[in-house]
Amino acid sequence: MKIAVLKETADGERRVAATPETIKKFIALGADVAVEAGAGVLASVDDEAMKGAGATVSSRADVLKDADAVLAVQGPPPGDLGAAKPGALVVAALNPFGERQRVDAYAAAGVEALAMEFMPRITRAQSMDILSSQANLAGYKAVLDAASEYGRAFPMMMTAAGTISAARVFIMGVGVAGLQAIATARRLGAVVSATDVRAATKEQIESLGAKAIFVESVAGIEGEGAGGYATEMSDEYKKAQAELVSGHIAKQDIVITTALIPGRPAPRLISDAQLATMKPGSVIVDLAVEQGGNVEGAVAGEIVERHGVRVVGHRNVPSRLAADTSALYARNLYNFLSAFWDAEAKRVVLPDDDEIVQGVRLTKDGKVVSERLLAS
Repeated sequence: MKIAVLKETADGERRVAATPETIKKFIALGADVAVEAGAGVLASVDDEAMKGAGATVSSRADVLKDADAVLAVQGPPPGDLGAAKPGALVVAALNPFGERQRVDAYAAAGVEALAMEFMPRITRAQSMDILSSQANLAGYKAVLDAASEYGRAFPMMMTAAGTISAARVFIMGVGVAGLQAIATARRLGAVVSATDVRAATKEQIESLGAKAIFVESVAGIEGEGAGGYATEMSDEYKKAQAELVSGHIAKQDIVITTALIPGRPAPRLISDAQLATMKPGSVIVDLAVEQGGNVEGAVAGEIVERHGVRVVGHRNVPSRLAADTSALYARNLYNFLSAFWDAEAKRVVLPDDDEIVQGVRLTKDGKVVSERLLAS
């Protein structure tokens, strides 16, 4: 089985889908690995390291020729896949809802597209979950980005000249990114609070030493859907949450928003009026800015100032820590493919009745087959 690893072409994408560590593991299984020249350079992995791990390094055309599987971070252009074998696996983060036309093009090209962000949230697939691995580091980086824009120190400092108060940090959305943001802000010495629509997260917030800010007046709303993801909330809950946040946010120095709902625009958490109540010099980092943003006025790819508050909207935050996020992403892909490795045939065999396969498979035999995508 020939595995092709592509250099990313999307603007600002610095990650790579395989590292010397995972290349060695694929070769140990019996695969041949071909890497496009320069694929890992922006993730601090040069071509010599790829060769040293046993991969061949050459042009994009040579790498794709007769490939059985194509590994990438973001979905490659369907037109580039003509040299791959019919039915070749394309394993990447494919943004199925946002790039539906590209999914259709994969089907027309006769490849089997596997969307890693559709990985089921089940125990068996935890080591394959790219959303978790990438969000974990995004939450960490969000705090560092906030600290770099915030003109003051995070921890309380007692000096001969007087005391500096600790920064107050509020995390909105307590998934993987939010939990890591809480932990990072706490390590830096901030006073941290957090909120989420899912009642089950309250204990997680408090276990990390942060204060849980929850709507208590609206009963019977758990806010959790399939796979542990947040769901769209009722108008009653949204109103109660807005009132709670308005009072709390005005006292904060830094706010980090992480709320996303799969397949839908990011929920609006902070209005312009709420933002205006914050102190001048405060900072908001919107990790959902590429899906429409949690913060009114946030701009993808820019840092804007509104009412004296800096609103940070970096694109592709995981790519800003490319070496570490690439290492984790590459392990996710290896863990997925190796779980379905047929030792005798020396190739990946994906059973049609497997829960993981059914979750990630978008196209097969020239058709779009993902029930989740077809139902949207």
